Amino acid sequence: MQRSAARNVSAVAVAAAMLAVGAAAPPSTAAPGASARTPAPTTLAKTPVAAGYGGAVASVDADASAAGIEVLRRGGNAVDAAVATAAALGVTEPYSAGIGGGGYFVYYDARSRTVQTIDGRETAPRTADSGLFLEDGRPIPFADAVTSGLSVGTPGTPATWDTALDAWGSRSLGQLLKPAEKLAKDGFTVDETFRTQTQANQARFADFPASAKLFLPGGQVPVVGSTFKNADLARTYAELGRRGTDALYEGELARDIVRTVRTPPVDPKATRVVRAGDLSTRDLAAYRTKRQAPTKVSYRGLDVYGMGPSSSGGTSVGEALNILENTDLSKATQARYLHRFIEASRIAFADRGRWLGDPAFEDVPTKGLLSQRFADSRACLVKDDAVLKSPLAPGDPSDPTPCAKGGTAAPTTFEGENTTHLTAADKWGNVVAYTLTIESTGGSAITVPGRGFLLNNELTDFSFAPANPAVHDPNLPRPGKRPRSSISPTIVLDRHDRPVLAVGSPGGSTIITTVLQTLTGVLDRGLPLVDAIAAPRASQRNAAATELEPGLWNSPVRPQLEALGHVFTQNPEIGAATGVQRLPDGRWLAAAETVRRGGGSAMVVTPAGKR
Repeated sequence: MQRSAARNVSAVAVAAAMLAVGAAAPPSTAAPGASARTPAPTTLAKTPVAAGYGGAVASVDADASAAGIEVLRRGGNAVDAAVATAAALGVTEPYSAGIGGGGYFVYYDARSRTVQTIDGRETAPRTADSGLFLEDGRPIPFADAVTSGLSVGTPGTPATWDTALDAWGSRSLGQLLKPAEKLAKDGFTVDETFRTQTQANQARFADFPASAKLFLPGGQVPVVGSTFKNADLARTYAELGRRGTDALYEGELARDIVRTVRTPPVDPKATRVVRAGDLSTRDLAAYRTKRQAPTKVSYRGLDVYGMGPSSSGGTSVGEALNILENTDLSKATQARYLHRFIEASRIAFADRGRWLGDPAFEDVPTKGLLSQRFADSRACLVKDDAVLKSPLAPGDPSDPTPCAKGGTAAPTTFEGENTTHLTAADKWGNVVAYTLTIESTGGSAITVPGRGFLLNNELTDFSFAPANPAVHDPNLPRPGKRPRSSISPTIVLDRHDRPVLAVGSPGGSTIITTVLQTLTGVLDRGLPLVDAIAAPRASQRNAAATELEPGLWNSPVRPQLEALGHVFTQNPEIGAATGVQRLPDGRWLAAAETVRRGGGSAMVVTPAGKR
């Protein structure tokens, strides 16, 4: 298996990598968690856009972006920077991602001018079957499934780092984990987003002693401005750095994970019923990432590459772009643009629900879903003076009959809305778009005792039961199966196979619409990348109502769309995208959120004007 075994690294190089997160508080022997009495580490300012030379990193967190930038500054490449950034996000964004989860990695190689991908999705235990989340023939409540060992899939994140570094990296895993190890040991400054997310999970964390000790020190939610430390995670990173990721898949750490899943360590005073899972050491030892070809569609003379199944992101974004290809969105009014965007999204989700699942278990017609002929057969359903009704029946890529309305519809199943995304580029022109996750905010809420990280609840991305018994559901659990994902890391190349931009987002099934709206904002509406990311969002996922953020809910465009027949509900926040863009003068531009999740962090190695 491709797992990052130790490469020879000089002591000087290791010491240099340890500086990657900048100044921090002196080491402390204090207990894990936050302490208002501990001097806070130097707080890095968040900047949503930066342009310059030498490479770029964009993430939701300044400490994480800085870790990646320092790797680039010291000669590492985009893959090295992405791994260092992801490891740091496991410290500062532990409720969104970490080594207890999985994700999808899309890489552009400047030398060969090709795009390649890694499927690092979690897998179900070998004992799982279609009844995984059924009791007495009925689906168990979703919230009960989330907070359980039953929801935990075999983690894929460490193996993803290993696979990426083995294929394209220039630094060892041990070296690249040093900044995150130091960040976990010395601590980071708690912001409002971290406090709010902790507070939202307080009742769940309180029921698991290891989670309560780490995230609720003294039984309290960490206060903004305090320092949060995670000594257990620092030690875990150090172990992975010394021994490679085999330590997680085959060593004592693997046994700790399995023990935690099979016998969840619940507080004896807790009243919550926490179901045990069936993950085994055999499941962990058997885990493999998948190197696979990306999805690809042409749009406005550009090539758009994404993540193929088991993710539905690449096929759904690609199909929607193909549907929009024959509409001049650049000259459309805001109402017509949004109408067309919403309807293309609705159709893509109808087809996603019928056809997308793990291709190791399902016959997924990826080529057909991405064909322009199929898109054209679906696009003719869209009218400028009417709205399609959901749930819309899927089309058949093997028989793309124009404007066909036959077939049986199935509603879109629920998917959690948390995750994190990072983008990175280097001075050689390599680019990474990487989305990683533990699924819901706080994952399963179960921390592996003594290890400092939360376990995922990724298996709840499976359908608990068929969405419609009359329609084949490709996303039911099976032994070793990967649950369907909406993760959509995307890289756009020009006609000379050179990078134009890369983008991705968290947000569960809203990831697809967020990436689609960001792409069309830049490529069709001519928005600067940071403005396309900041623009108020709409998300239609083959549901009766389209979700709108407040910026659209309170705008004059809403009644115009309602007059056509659109129905809307409010969603206070959709996604949290980041991206990088290659500017015509050769500079890299990094962009992140201006407000969502407290704003993101965009950095470049050498800002313009300082070259």
